[in-house]
Amino acid sequence: QLQAYGGGLVQAGGSLRLSCTASARTFRDYAVGWFRQAPGTEREIVAAISWNGGTTYYADSWKGRFTISKDISKRTVYLQMNSLKPEDTAVYYCAADAARGPTIQTTDYDYWGQGTQVTVSS
Repeated sequence: QLQAYGGGLVQAGGSLRLSCTASARTFRDYAVGWFRQAPGTEREIVAAISWNGGTTYYADSWKGRFTISKDISKRTVYLQMNSLKPEDTAVYYCAADAARGPTIQTTDYDYWGQGTQVTVSS
């Protein structure tokens, strides 16, 4: 089971850190991704990280502003979001894939957490 939290309301230019925690000890063996879905749009990948945290992937829109990291001891994956823009407003989801990763395709993920709302005001 995955839990995503840390969303909220922030002004443009601000920062938020999202967290994704897992109850299973095997989380350490999973690649993890962060996705977003804005109203009326498809769910899309934001960033992904390999099972050991050694390799990361960022979609172009968030490269340089967002950072994904994995703390295996805490069974937690973080998404540090800086320089937020109103267009970053969306529900953000984390997902886990029983693979080395990083996994890019939404359909390859095995487990999904509930979303956390991020709202960026102008």
